[in-house]
Amino acid sequence: MSGTDRNHLDTATIEENFAEINPAMTFAEAAAEAHRCLYCYDAPCMQACPTHIDVPSFIRKIATENLKGSARVIFEANPIGATCARVCPVEVLCEGACVEKTLLQRPIEIGRLQRHATDHVFKNNISVLKRGEPNGMSVGIIGSGPAGLSGAAYLAQLGYDVTIYERKEMAGGLNTYAMAEYKIRQQTSLEEVGLVEALGVNIRVNTEIIRPDAESDEAKEGIVFDRLLQDHNTVLIAVGLGQTNRLNIPGESLKGVNDALAFIEQIKTREWDSISVGKNVVVIGAGNTAIDAATQAKRLGAEKVTLIYRRTEKDAPAYDYEMEIARLDGVEFVWQAAPAEIIGNGSVSLLRCVKTDGSGESLDIACDQVIKAIGQSRMTEFFTETCGVNTDEHGRVIVDEMMMTTRPEVFAAGDCVSGGADAVDAAQLGKKAAAGIHNHLAGVYVDLPGLY
Repeated sequence: MSGTDRNHLDTATIEENFAEINPAMTFAEAAAEAHRCLYCYDAPCMQACPTHIDVPSFIRKIATENLKGSARVIFEANPIGATCARVCPVEVLCEGACVEKTLLQRPIEIGRLQRHATDHVFKNNISVLKRGEPNGMSVGIIGSGPAGLSGAAYLAQLGYDVTIYERKEMAGGLNTYAMAEYKIRQQTSLEEVGLVEALGVNIRVNTEIIRPDAESDEAKEGIVFDRLLQDHNTVLIAVGLGQTNRLNIPGESLKGVNDALAFIEQIKTREWDSISVGKNVVVIGAGNTAIDAATQAKRLGAEKVTLIYRRTEKDAPAYDYEMEIARLDGVEFVWQAAPAEIIGNGSVSLLRCVKTDGSGESLDIACDQVIKAIGQSRMTEFFTETCGVNTDEHGRVIVDEMMMTTRPEVFAAGDCVSGGADAVDAAQLGKKAAAGIHNHLAGVYVDLPGLY
């Protein structure tokens, strides 16, 4: 970057800036909050949760000091329940549907109570899920993100021998590499990976799935997709989306132009005081990833962070509460501005935009770092050429009601099917795929907790 090679804050300040925004509850706080719950019959909060966790049940168990039982209820319905307790948009899901809120009271803090229970079992190394009796069949899963971990957890509990193939060095997908650090520590995601491994699931990291005529990265093991079908009874594709889309404008290759996911991954995997951040940062996009990048750039020490979006504020895909966090951190928003050119002599020094409000006016923003967060590309070639499954016009893997693809013995779940959603939605699709696989291989319908 032209402006600076490091951020401007000392380590102690950065650590304070990255403190979790929803801290853990004390035992007394959790007990008091749990006793506020009305334990509704046919609870709206449970219906609003994509994984349909029995919220009244797990909260009642907290109220009666049965934290292990509470965590079991959570993880039985959602194997990444600790992550979701921290990153789920509870304001528009469970807490948004809380009866207390409709009575003009503040909603029960369901997310923090869920964290309280799940933290307890991790801190005390308590097992709440059990591996099923081996049934002699195996399943290979590509990808260890929310959908892959969820599917693996249920299949292991149903007795399958499960192997996950993950191309990165650590499992967990975006939960491990791309969630804002002030929302969730990487350690939480890795603890959930451990929960799945404790069920006997084998996770092979640094392993990529390739075409027969392709060569893998020299640092990774390459396995041809058809080999998976030889080694397993069925395969579940549970990969997410690809890299951040290109802007396709002049200057995109200048020093200081970064991919939002790569920027956030640095924060998740490196010492914070070693991460480069500009003095004047521009983030392009208005989704939740854009907000995470903008907010974390400010917390690392950027003096000014400007987020631009080509449409209006009401069109922004980010949740309102996410944008409010950014505003409180001092992020500035510029609406109806599309990037036209990145200017600089080797390094970025200016972003030229065109107003999309009909005026056609030009807008120049001085900057020494540009972070691209304009959505992720679909891995269409991987799906069609490597895995041999069909995709729709949007590049999403086509599946039936049991999550089977157009290729026999191959299932799919997660963002590759949905096109991109919250972690909790991916976890539910992984659960649904596990049920579909069991029905296909064992000929038995299984009603997993919170499946429908």
